[in-house]
This record gives sequence, structure tokens and C-alpha cells, in this order.
Amino acid sequence: MILPRIRDPRFILDRRGGTLLDEDHRLLASWAALCALHVLLHFEEACPADPRPREAIDAAKAWARREIRVNEAKIAAYHSNAAARGLTGAAKEAALSAGQAAAVAHVAAHELGAAAYGIRAAQASGGHAAREEAGRIECAWQRVQLPERIRQLVLDDQASRNDICWFVFS
Repeated sequence: MILPRIRDPRFILDRRGGTLLDEDHRLLASWAALCALHVLLHFEEACPADPRPREAIDAAKAWARREIRVNEAKIAAYHSNAAARGLTGAAKEAALSAGQAAAVAHVAAHELGAAAYGIRAAQASGGHAAREEAGRIECAWQRVQLPERIRQLVLDDQASRNDICWFVFS
């Protein structure tokens, strides 16, 4: 479980009692999609005929561009998570990252799941000896991709939820 028990109001839309602006919500989805896309090759190498994780990433991006509704993105997230079933290692983590990216449309705090599963995919692909280094490299890459407007929000979120995200952000 990567979502906190108590929701951070910075990840709740302002029209629902939080402080998150719609524009920032969409930036979170775009960044999450980028994180998932960066590790998607691990899934596609293992399951080249299965389009579901790529479709979830595309849905996250389409939602961020206001081209699809939340429900369409949620369905894509479910399908990507289903694609992960029965898999192990980097392929599974990459599919879960894609599912989390699409789920950002529904709950903004899923942005951290896309990043965390992306780091886990990189770790799993690095082999035992290179696991930690691969995770550090992926985390650093993700941070470089952060739009300035949401940078501090995401970095604060990484610090506060690092313990429930397998400490991948340390």
C-alpha cells in the first residue's frame, strides 16, 4: 500500500477541500506517465504483445491533456495492473508503475506510486549487485524530470511517504 492513511490536503483538489490546483494535478499525471514510460521497456521485453501498460501511460497523458475522462484513465489503470499479475521482477514493477500513472487522474497521490514502482523496476533490472545503484540512478533521473511548479510538492511527498514506498527515495 503506497497511499497514506491520512490524506495530505496538498494532493486533494481545491474544489474538494484540499489545496491542489487542477493544473498541478495534471502536471503530476504527466510526470507520473514519464516515470512509467522510462521503465516500460522492461515490461514490453517480457510481454511484447500486451499493450495494456503502454495504454495506461497513454491514458495518463491523454487525461493530463484533457482528452479523456477520469473513468477512462481508471479503467486503463486496472488493465495495466492486471497485466502485472503472474509476472515478477522488472516487468511486473513496470506494469504497476504504468497503472499508478493512469490512476493519478483519480487520486493525485498515485503520482508517487508511478515513481516508486519505476525505481523498483530499475532495481530489479539491475541484478543483485547493481540493485541499489540502479535505484539511485532512476530516482535521480525522475527528479530531473520534475516540473518546477510541482517539484517541492513531490519531493516533500517522497520524504513523507518513503517508508511506505520501500525506502526507494532515500
